[in-house]
Amino acid sequence: PAKFSFKQVRKITNNFSVKLGDGGFGLVYEGTLKDGSKVAVKMLERTSTQGEKEFKAEVSVMATVRHLNLIRLRGYCAQGPRRILIYDFMPNSSLDKWLFITPAGKDCMLDWSRRYSIALGTARGLAYLHEECSQKIIHLDVKPENILLDQNFLPKVSDFGLAKLMDRDKSRVVTNMRGTPGYLAPEWLHGTAVTAKADVYSFGMVLLELICGRETIDLSKGSEQWYLPAWAVRMVEEGRPMELIDEQLHEEVEYFYEDQAKRSIRVALCCIQEDPTQRPTMGRVVQMLDGLVEPRVPQLSKLN
Repeated sequence: PAKFSFKQVRKITNNFSVKLGDGGFGLVYEGTLKDGSKVAVKMLERTSTQGEKEFKAEVSVMATVRHLNLIRLRGYCAQGPRRILIYDFMPNSSLDKWLFITPAGKDCMLDWSRRYSIALGTARGLAYLHEECSQKIIHLDVKPENILLDQNFLPKVSDFGLAKLMDRDKSRVVTNMRGTPGYLAPEWLHGTAVTAKADVYSFGMVLLELICGRETIDLSKGSEQWYLPAWAVRMVEEGRPMELIDEQLHEEVEYFYEDQAKRSIRVALCCIQEDPTQRPTMGRVVQMLDGLVEPRVPQLSKLN
């Protein structure tokens, strides 16, 4: 990827004038390269004691990661203490903006087929990181905010590789468990080894949210429904899985996509099993969502 000086970064971002968001690792700004292409410029927090050499080594690994469903690294800046990463800009922002903070109007809603293709694309991106990269990368922070959408709503997983760019002891990686409690695999809390199966768990949670159109934890939902996984298990146990589907999509799914919806729910439950060894690999998840492999619903009692 291209190397930029801090002066160039200031110019690209018009002196950091348009803030896009505050990611788990620092602020993100909009920028424009000389060729007119828009980029997202991520200023990493100054928590890393890593030298420029190690940073460049990590960046070069991230740059070799090329997949349709992974965000592309365009450049970086490592000047003095500053660590900056430059990515392709995604015009449709991130998945959470479409699932949870829907702009008014039916036309802004994600229909079922779009949600399904977002789930499948995300699974493919993660499977590539885990199984096809020359250097295996565990994401450790899979959540809707890190699933970006291009102009055609093609999902691009972002923020991968950053766990290694930050010092484990000093960054928010482990102290804050990287990100959001709703997506954390239980092994984080048990203090046992965290493997690629932690990403599988988080993906299962995101898949449930895509299916149901709501967040994992929603205290406005009342005692039975506030925690999405427990409610999902209950509905499946009672033979009422279709009640989980986002009510805005009910009709569409019932008429055209019922089998796909039921399969998605089964896949999600396979992914969120407490025991990491029982969860499928991401490659297997892709096959399940593609309909090539039948997801076997785990013992539901183990999920509660």
